[in-house]
Amino acid sequence: MDKISLITVYPEIILLVMACAIALIDLFVRSPRRGPTYLLTMATLLSVAAIQAVYASGNQTLYGFGNLVVSDPMANWLKCFAALAMAATLVYARPYAADRDMLRGGELFTLGLFSLLGIFIMISGNHFLVIYLGLELLTLSSYALVALRRDNAVATEAAMKYFVLGALASGFLLYGMSMIYGATGSLEIGEVFKAISTGQIKHQVLVFGLVFVVAGLAFKLGVVPFHMWIPDVYHGAPTAVTLMIGGAPKLAAFAIAIRLLVEGMLPLAFDWQQMLGILAIASLLIGNLAAIAQTNLKRMLAYSTIAQMGFVLLGLLSGVVNGNTLSAANAYSSAMFYTVSYVLTTLASFGIILLLARDGFESEEISDLAGLNQRSPLYAGVMAVCLFSLAGIPPLVGFHAKLSVLQALVASGQATYIALAVFAVMMSLIGAFYYLRVVKVMYFDDPVTATTVSAGLDVRAVLSLNGALILVLGILPGGLMALCAQAIVKMLQT
Repeated sequence: MDKISLITVYPEIILLVMACAIALIDLFVRSPRRGPTYLLTMATLLSVAAIQAVYASGNQTLYGFGNLVVSDPMANWLKCFAALAMAATLVYARPYAADRDMLRGGELFTLGLFSLLGIFIMISGNHFLVIYLGLELLTLSSYALVALRRDNAVATEAAMKYFVLGALASGFLLYGMSMIYGATGSLEIGEVFKAISTGQIKHQVLVFGLVFVVAGLAFKLGVVPFHMWIPDVYHGAPTAVTLMIGGAPKLAAFAIAIRLLVEGMLPLAFDWQQMLGILAIASLLIGNLAAIAQTNLKRMLAYSTIAQMGFVLLGLLSGVVNGNTLSAANAYSSAMFYTVSYVLTTLASFGIILLLARDGFESEEISDLAGLNQRSPLYAGVMAVCLFSLAGIPPLVGFHAKLSVLQALVASGQATYIALAVFAVMMSLIGAFYYLRVVKVMYFDDPVTATTVSAGLDVRAVLSLNGALILVLGILPGGLMALCAQAIVKMLQT
């Protein structure tokens, strides 16, 4: 085993060793709130994030284990953000889990680390089977997390739905990969690209495999018509686990879309861009219209996720115009920026829901937020910032995310893409209604309860920082945009 191979997977090795060590150490922890387990998990996540940031700033692309894995700036930044997102998730989740007897063992922390390991493997995979391996590790950990409240019928039902539909999606992806392997004779992404570029492979076989790959990716992103699991799982899972599924894994879903479609099958861009266009239109339409009818906040945010992922697809589908890739870097970096800003906003919005939940009270109906501003102006402010950002209202990060995707569409100069941009703006206007409705409930409705909202110092600090980042990155988006652009340019060059 050469030194470069070890360097490429060094953070994954640390994560795996620490996940196993924490699982063993937790057996001897007597604290009901799992203090030592929590601190070790936080230390692991922050250390891994720091290593990934150092790797990313080196701006190098390394291949390890015979090109099975790749360590490039895009992978390193996404893994850094995923580790930080998982750390924030666990900070928000711990008080909620403790109140609901979900910390009898340290499974919440160890399964969180194993799902993050799956995310890392997916992001760095340069081979179909490595990506699939990471995907299975993530999904199996997620199934267990959704069913963590064993005595809760709703959570168990959500886990069953997730398991059945997740297995179906994995089958789609695997079948599509096997078709492409049969056509190209390779499972390595670079070799697949070279084989397709020769133009000697039957187009029908490739497109048949591509349809199944796109279907599998669409399920992982949660876009229409593969969205059925999202509202049920978001609603049924314990809120702490909903955030684990709705946060960091979105970064992995974006990464495997880039790896498979851009790095592996860019010569087939004309075909997969058409598919993504249909998925994006359906997601924006159904996601926004269905969200209006929701009274449950978690279901509303679930449908909002479907619409938001439609925007990510719009960024991905505008990279290749009439066979030239001049706008590819701009388009894919806008999709990456959108995904990162969406995850940042999701963390804070679910963080508030977790904070407001008490023992025996979930605080997941929109009416539960009534008069929140009178009870806790700080948390009402953070939630309002999140909702305004998701709606795409300036000067928040969500506005720049939407604007960058729309600019990528318009810059293509294609009438179809410009029409898509106009459609996306119209759908965003519809989406603004259900976000602003929640703000109205928080600020203008009378409070249902007089109880004040209290939280630990760690939760308050992370939530305040999270809310501040949404605002600061909205006012000064240049740094994160440049980071995404450099990472995508470097990926496209290799």
